[in-house]
Amino acid sequence: MAQFRQLAAEVKAILGAGCKVGYAAGWSEYFGYQSPDGNRYFHLDPLWVWVDANIDFVGIDNYMPLSDWRDGEDHANAGWFSIYNLDYLQANIEGGEGYDWYYNAPEHRAAQIRTPIGDGEYGEPWVWRYKDIRNWWANPHHEQMSGVHSETSTDWVPQSKPIWFTELGCAAVDKGTNQPNKFLDPKSSESSLPFYSDGRRDELIQMQYMRAMVDYWADGTKNPVSGIYGGRMLDMSRAHVWAWDSRPYPQFPANDTLWKDAENYARGHWISGRATAQPLASVVAEICERSGLFDIDVSELYGLVRGYAVSSGQSGRASIQSLMLAYGFEALEREGALVFRMREGQRDADLAMEELALGEDDLSFETARAPEAEMAGRVRLTYIEADGDWSRRRFPTTRRVPRRSRSLRYR
Repeated sequence: MAQFRQLAAEVKAILGAGCKVGYAAGWSEYFGYQSPDGNRYFHLDPLWVWVDANIDFVGIDNYMPLSDWRDGEDHANAGWFSIYNLDYLQANIEGGEGYDWYYNAPEHRAAQIRTPIGDGEYGEPWVWRYKDIRNWWANPHHEQMSGVHSETSTDWVPQSKPIWFTELGCAAVDKGTNQPNKFLDPKSSESSLPFYSDGRRDELIQMQYMRAMVDYWADGTKNPVSGIYGGRMLDMSRAHVWAWDSRPYPQFPANDTLWKDAENYARGHWISGRATAQPLASVVAEICERSGLFDIDVSELYGLVRGYAVSSGQSGRASIQSLMLAYGFEALEREGALVFRMREGQRDADLAMEELALGEDDLSFETARAPEAEMAGRVRLTYIEADGDWSRRRFPTTRRVPRRSRSLRYR
C-alpha cells in the first residue's frame, strides 16, 4: 500500500496536480476480503484513505453478473421472459446474485439453490454484498473477527472519494451477462464461456448490458451526491468500457493476417464497430412515427439492427414486414394500441386431444411433404457483411428447399 501511494505521489509530481491517480480493484476485491474462517477484512481501505490526496478515486473493474439465465421455461428467472429485458438486467445491478443471495456450491448453482445474504446481528448485510456499492461508499467500515464486530472503524471516510468504473463490459456471446468477465481466446488458459452459454455470437446481449448499466446509474436517485466533495458517488463520465479498440474497423477484425487476435472479435468484448448498431425496438418505433403512428408498444421487441435500408417509396408497413420476417416478431392490437412482440415459441397452455371440439371424428396431426412439382426449387441468398467492409457476399452453395405443411385432418 505504502509503495503504491508513494508511486502515485511521484506520478503527480511529474504530470501535475490535474492528473487523476487511482487503483483499479477487481469487482470481487474492492469491497473487502472474507477469509476461509469467516473473518471480514477491508484490506484495501488503507489505499482509499481520505487524507492521501494522491489517490483521487476508488477504481472498480466492474464485471458483476447481471443475470442467472438458463434455457427453457422452468428456471428461476423465466418469469422475466427474456434475458434481454432491461428491467430484468437492471434488477440485478443492485439485486440478485452477489446482493440478495449467493450459490454456496457448484451443485447449488446447477439446481438454483440460493442462499440469502444477511448479517442480522449487526444489521449490515452490505458488508457481504459485492454489489452493494452505495452502502459500501456511504458507511464506515467495521471489520469482523470470529463473528465479532470491531468497535473501531477503518481509515475509510464515508463519501470521501468518487468511484470510477475503470473497466466495465460484456462479451458478445450467448448469456454474456451471466458472467461478463468471461471471454474466449484459444491462446489463453483463462478462456471460457459464461455459465450456461451455448457459445454463439450475441451482440444484442452486449448492447443490453451497456444500456442497462448506463441508464441505471444515470438515475440520480441511485447515484447520490457526496456531502464531502460535492460530486456523484459514481463518476460515469470516467467509466471506461472494455474494449474500445484503436485499430480501425472493419480492417480489424477483417485483416486476420495482420492481427492474430481477429478471430476473437466475433464473441469478444469489443464494442468497436458495434456501438453504432440500433435496438430493433428503436428502429420499429421510428418507422411507425414516420408513418404517423404513435400509439405503439415496442417494449417486448429484442433485436440488434446493424443496418437497414428502406427503399424509395416503400410504405411503413412494408418496411416493418421485412423486419418481422428477419427477426421473428408480430403485431397485435391491444386496447387501442399496436403492440409488437417477439415470437418466443413459449407455450401458454397444454391441450390434450380430448379437449378439442372440432367435430365428431377422431382428430390427428399430420405432417406432409409437398410433391416435387411444388418445391421451391433452389434458393440463393446474398447478404451485406458488416465485418467485411460492408461487401456483398453470397453463400457458396444453393439448396433445394422442400415445403412442408402441418395440418389438422379428419380421419
